[in-house]
Amino acid sequence: MLRLRPYKACDAAAIVSWSEDEAAFRRWSADRFPAYPITAEDLNQHYDAMVGSDSFFEFTAFDDSGPLGHLIMRFTDDEKTTLRFGFVIVDPRKRGQGYGREMMNLAVRYAFDFLKVKRITLGVFENNLPAYRCYRAAGFRETPNCGASWYTIGTENWKCIEMIQTKDQGSFGGKKCTEE
Repeated sequence: MLRLRPYKACDAAAIVSWSEDEAAFRRWSADRFPAYPITAEDLNQHYDAMVGSDSFFEFTAFDDSGPLGHLIMRFTDDEKTTLRFGFVIVDPRKRGQGYGREMMNLAVRYAFDFLKVKRITLGVFENNLPAYRCYRAAGFRETPNCGASWYTIGTENWKCIEMIQTKDQGSFGGKKCTEE
């Protein structure tokens, strides 16, 4: 059974090992780290900078075999009605088995039921079709009328697709796109 718990510093070694190459690393971290590869210490230092924030949360998905997924959540507005998911990654040995969708469903439930948000956003690179399909299966939809954002990754430009899920899935509340 998959469960979601707050991230622990000891999870970092597993999480950073899941990036098989720089492209895989950038698909979950975008341009948030200046160099590849990163170490467990690099990830923990990144999160340590957020200690004490009531707007930033790190989570690890796990089962009896140990950590198998990770994501962060952060509020993007002062009213704390919009939450952004990021740094979503699943152990490559577990991909394609429904763990990503299950992790996302647990995170969505936490966001709506515990944090009481009205909407959740995320970005997914166009070249990450498995993640896009996972997010769709977990109830996310492309944000209507949202212009594309682009990231320079190495020597390439990657298009980022904005996605959203609302508590009332039929309404997007007329909100503008949420920026990173």
